[in-house]
Amino acid sequence: RRARLPRVYIVMLTARASETDRVVGLEVGADDYLTKPFGLSELVARVRAGLRRMRLDAPSSAASAASAASAAEMPLMLGDVTVDVARREVRKGDAAVHLTVREFDLLVFLARHAERPFTRAQLLEQVWQIRFEGYDRTVDSHVQRLRAKIETDPAAPRLIRTVWGIGYKLTTDDAS
Repeated sequence: RRARLPRVYIVMLTARASETDRVVGLEVGADDYLTKPFGLSELVARVRAGLRRMRLDAPSSAASAASAASAAEMPLMLGDVTVDVARREVRKGDAAVHLTVREFDLLVFLARHAERPFTRAQLLEQVWQIRFEGYDRTVDSHVQRLRAKIETDPAAPRLIRTVWGIGYKLTTDDAS
């Protein structure tokens, strides 16, 4: 279903709370993972954050359609990876790369802030729009999946690099 409806925001609500369960849930395509018991206000806040991201991506008028063609929406070139922000499409060479909503948002965020390292907590706040709540390995699983999809050799990444003791950064110096 994700392939047919890539912009659908998926939140898993479950009683399974182990780290393995969370990682698996995110790896199979969920954009967010919330374990029981949870507060209704937290669920509503997470859904609202997902809807805000969707609204930001969808032009609502002629003015926003014109701004979509602005320089901020120009394709990002990362070596042999092309990110068409306006169309929410990624290509590696001539091949289409299928990313989840969150993977795409993470890639665009890192690309727009190339060479700047971010902690996991900063990425959770900026990309997921949630404050760090003690489970920052969500970022690790998304980075791992993103590397598998865009890196030539995910075991020796050249685009999304680990900055030991800090987190991650996208680098363009070796991305050719």
